[in-house]
Amino acid sequence: MDIFYIDRRTKQKIKEIVAGEKLIKWNYESSLGRTLGELLGKRKFLSWYYGKLQDKPSSKNKIKKFAQTLGIDMKEAKRENYEQYDSFNDFFAREIKEEARPIVKEVVSLASPADGRVFAYENIDIDRVIQVKGFEYSLGELFGDSKLACEYQGGVCYVIRLCPADYHRFHFCDFGTVGSTKKIKGNYYSVNPIALNKIPELYCRNKREVTLFESDNFGKIAYVEVGATAVGTIIQTFQEGNRVFKGEEKGYFKFGGSTVILFFQKGTVKVDNDILEHTEGGYETKVNMGEKIGTKMI
Repeated sequence: MDIFYIDRRTKQKIKEIVAGEKLIKWNYESSLGRTLGELLGKRKFLSWYYGKLQDKPSSKNKIKKFAQTLGIDMKEAKRENYEQYDSFNDFFAREIKEEARPIVKEVVSLASPADGRVFAYENIDIDRVIQVKGFEYSLGELFGDSKLACEYQGGVCYVIRLCPADYHRFHFCDFGTVGSTKKIKGNYYSVNPIALNKIPELYCRNKREVTLFESDNFGKIAYVEVGATAVGTIIQTFQEGNRVFKGEEKGYFKFGGSTVILFFQKGTVKVDNDILEHTEGGYETKVNMGEKIGTKMI
């Protein structure tokens, strides 16, 4: 299957460039590939080991080709020269210039926490949250906490899928106070749409981390970062209990496709219309960290 998304600026439908597309399709669409994919997806050591290889100095040799193939704009990075990185993971989790990702200033505007492709859903049923068309999952299982899940009945869900080409640090979507992070062990399946269409309840089966965030304008937000193939580590860089500002860094992913999911309680946020319309049409919307994706409900 080819993957298309909507470029928010041009409103055009774009075919996604998928890193390792042939291998991903083989892993999830052929019988032998599915067998091996199941094995790899359930083996922490294999993803951990591959991730560690990306920390080695020799891994920096593939940075230039990777960036050029995926069309990564190095002028956005704080370190623009490929030679300035110590390893592939160092490049993958690169920091970018503040001016490259301006944060929406209006108090009532919700800022995207990450670069990525977004699906958004309003009035969610916590027992039947949509993964992709035809696949659903339980929010209680995702959180590992049924009581907490009940607080989000009828609320809003944003699913922000980061591709290997994207900036891989994630941020706070509003001003507020951040709580602790709950780490949930799990598998390491790819979060590419090819895998999402093949693996039921994938988000609930993968490694993930859940953080509660008391925002100033949007109530209690549940952040869920989902690990994936070769993501040996999700790094949280915030300090528990601290006040944070909109756009402040929360953490980053090491190498591999990754996903940030946000849950909002009922009556707190209205999703931007274009994102909703594209979601209803079956297309993700490409957004950048810091840009407006919703509005406070008053």
